[in-house]
Amino acid sequence: MRRIVYFDNNATTRVAPEVTEAMLPFFSDAYGNPSSMHAFGGDVARHLDAAREEVAAFLNASPEEIIFTSCATESDNTALRGAAEFYGPGTKIVTTKVEHPAVLQPCRRLKAQGYQVAEVGVDNLGRLDLDELEAQLAGTNKALVSVMWANNETGVVFPMAQVAEICREHGAILHTDAVQVAGKIPVDVKKVGVDLLAMSGHKFHAPKGVGLLYVRKGTHLKPFMLGGHQERGLRAGTENVPYIVGLAKACSLAQGLMADEAVRLKAMRDKLEAGLLAACPDMIVNGDRFSRLPGTLNVSFKYIEGEAIAYHLSDLGICVSTGSACASGSLDPSHVIRAMGVPFVAVHGSVRFSLSRYNTMDEVDYALEAIPPVIRKLRELSPFGPGSDVSTYA
Repeated sequence: MRRIVYFDNNATTRVAPEVTEAMLPFFSDAYGNPSSMHAFGGDVARHLDAAREEVAAFLNASPEEIIFTSCATESDNTALRGAAEFYGPGTKIVTTKVEHPAVLQPCRRLKAQGYQVAEVGVDNLGRLDLDELEAQLAGTNKALVSVMWANNETGVVFPMAQVAEICREHGAILHTDAVQVAGKIPVDVKKVGVDLLAMSGHKFHAPKGVGLLYVRKGTHLKPFMLGGHQERGLRAGTENVPYIVGLAKACSLAQGLMADEAVRLKAMRDKLEAGLLAACPDMIVNGDRFSRLPGTLNVSFKYIEGEAIAYHLSDLGICVSTGSACASGSLDPSHVIRAMGVPFVAVHGSVRFSLSRYNTMDEVDYALEAIPPVIRKLRELSPFGPGSDVSTYA
């Protein structure tokens, strides 16, 4: 088998063996419905309660504030549409231009339904314009704000405590898509003061198909899925117990490993960045290099297409992304990179490397050997190199 170097962990991660082991009994022995009246189901319900307590502790929340969902997309939709519908069309919705489609698309649907929606910009380093956020909230009677904790493409971490303070000053409800920070940097919902928070298990070594929505006590939502009484009536449907148990185990693992892993991931990321900058002229590092997730590196190679880079690297067993996995298949340049004002000759050449606890420095060394020849080859074939008409837009 050829060597696989998986540098696409912001898209999804390998399930930790400890997580798989924790899940297995709930596929075979403990398979009862936690809503059932009998003792067999009651035993499963106790495991569900324990998982809820473990996940709540991970976020410094109360167990009753945790709603289990199928993924962060469901959590984001539940938060945005549920809050908007509860508070009504007079609610102003403020988000950012660089959000994940799971936030941007519901906001744009709400705009089409008559809600006032504003999208706040970022600067050339991908940093949120806090002055614009405050200006959008000035004079509002009721506002719903949705700001991601960290960007999935660049890894830029937004100042969530400052965002929360601005929202409090204007009486706005704050939702955050925390998908990319969960398990990578500490998340304390009480300390920061968010009202709604979305997470997805498969971004930090739990399986695909499980997520959560944190709903602060006193925050009102209309249910997104109707049916039974599960999840405090906010999310009907029998709970996915094996996967919820897996999510709780992933939280527990991350809690113990996070600090050391942040140091290790940053060292690998920084070596990869420095090596590429040295070996690949006309490369731009996208995003604030002083406020990034430790394992994320987004770069733009001028004069060539990111898709071509990704395909050539795939042939070498190196897995990378040109943007959000949920937007793959689109030939349009990343909305995040465009919002940052990356030069025209580089905007199509963006590539994201995202590392996890299962990556090694040896894999970084292999990538640094393999990538520069690919970049040189593609530039030789490109009609858009230095001296071309397009290059004048650099």
